Amino acid sequence: MLKLRPILLSVAILLIVSAGCAPAGSPTSDSSFISTAVAQTFVAGLVQTSAAATLASMGQPPTATPTFAPELPTLTTTPIPVFTSTPSGVPQVSVSVNTNCRFGPGKAYDRIGSLLIGEVAEVLGRNPAGTYWYIRNPDATGSFCWLWGEYATVSGNTSTLPVYAPPASPTPSPSFLVSYDDLDTCAAIGWWVEFELENTGGLPFKSISLTVKDTDTNVVVSFDSEEFTNRNGCNTPNPKESLEPGDVRRVSSAAFNYDPNGNQMRATITLCTGNDLKGSCETQVIKFKA
Repeated sequence: MLKLRPILLSVAILLIVSAGCAPAGSPTSDSSFISTAVAQTFVAGLVQTSAAATLASMGQPPTATPTFAPELPTLTTTPIPVFTSTPSGVPQVSVSVNTNCRFGPGKAYDRIGSLLIGEVAEVLGRNPAGTYWYIRNPDATGSFCWLWGEYATVSGNTSTLPVYAPPASPTPSPSFLVSYDDLDTCAAIGWWVEFELENTGGLPFKSISLTVKDTDTNVVVSFDSEEFTNRNGCNTPNPKESLEPGDVRRVSSAAFNYDPNGNQMRATITLCTGNDLKGSCETQVIKFKA
């Protein structure tokens, strides 16, 4: 601060000398006025500079002129959605024939669903024999069932699938399916009806009672037998002593002595697990046109 005072004193002396050198009694001209104003401005600038320097030397920063920056708007962006895909390689099964799905791996277990042609189900395991697949039940969300592998096609990795032990086998019961197959004939015998029988239960059948009524003529033919026989046209008949679980067998009715082709028929079929229509028996009735 002491160094600045001589400078200020020198400037003041110069201003006084300039004023003294002006001719006495002469009016103040514009040029001398301008010179004086310039000098005063110069002195003011030196004073301000001196003050700033003095504050700096005392450790006090000069007051800064505030600056203003425009506030930029905050931009928000929509997050990009993340898509997750179903893991590849999960085993899935489809069928070429509509197939029942059961409580256990075998026809002795109750049917609790089915996998139809065109449907796909996730495979979760298999039985020890590798003949049944343990899948999500297509007919009941949250439940599972066993699918026979005969008509099944599995895609994906099955090498790591667990092997499940089957549930306890239910008490076997007799059950079968019957369907009209055809009308057959031989001149030496007459005309008879062919049926297809399938043992869908857990017990073998040992005897059969088969009655067919032509409801157009009221003619009835019937027989009881311990054999399941296919007449096979005029060829040698082909009998079988029992119908085991899972077996499918063509069986012939007794013969009509006329051609019943085109007539309405009703058949009553009884299968029994013992000989002479004894034991556990199951009966079904079907109607059809010959």
